Amino acid sequence: MFKALAKDFRIIFERDPAARNWLEVALLYPGFQALVLHRVAHWLWHLGIPFVPRLLSHLARALTGIEIHPGATIGCGVFIDHGMGVVIGETAIIGDLALIYQGVTLGGTGKETGKRHPTLGTGVIVGAGAKILGNIQIGNDVRIGAGSVVLREVPSDCTVVGVPGRIVYRSGERVEPLEHGRLPDSEAMAIRALVDRIDALENELSQLRSAVPAQVADVRQLVAAGTGRSDQSALLLRALQSENCDPEQCCRIEDRAIQEFLGGAGI
Repeated sequence: MFKALAKDFRIIFERDPAARNWLEVALLYPGFQALVLHRVAHWLWHLGIPFVPRLLSHLARALTGIEIHPGATIGCGVFIDHGMGVVIGETAIIGDLALIYQGVTLGGTGKETGKRHPTLGTGVIVGAGAKILGNIQIGNDVRIGAGSVVLREVPSDCTVVGVPGRIVYRSGERVEPLEHGRLPDSEAMAIRALVDRIDALENELSQLRSAVPAQVADVRQLVAAGTGRSDQSALLLRALQSENCDPEQCCRIEDRAIQEFLGGAGI
């Protein structure tokens, strides 16, 4: 317990530029205070002592605004920044080096028994106001954007944004933990891709319309000359299958931003 508290204390200086001295962190950081009380309550909880662990949890909530059930398992080097309104359920598991901002909820989705709260891997960052609900697994080094609602499992090394949360892969790009302004906007990317697709289809349609009069004139000449029905059909078929109107190209949706937004990539 003391080793975990020491890591919790040191990580604050690494991740919070406002942390200036140890006395300020120990007395004025509610996230650290909540973790201190929780680790004591968690130890008593596993000893099977009744009432006292829940009382410590209640006192911690009154003091810090952070509610952590004494049954929750929290790893080393966890930093709850500001922390007001954070709620962590009984069966929640938080891995080492997690970063949690204010208003975050690690909750359940019903009255089921057993494991009913999420499990966060190592190095997970949960933005302000995000909700992670249910017995789901969040992989290592996942970034969850502020205000997101996550209801399904998330693989490692991904970023999740939106309501409901949608996965946006980082493609190997390294992102610093505190750079929340670099989170992708999946809705904007999908809308931009759809607008570009519409523009391309409108250009193809205008080209087809300009080509139709000449093709109709050719068909009329063939009819006037008595050309057989098979020749007319072949000419019309070539016109419809011209490179400007390839049905596969017109209907194909291969833009990754659209696929991730509409399908949610499993989230």
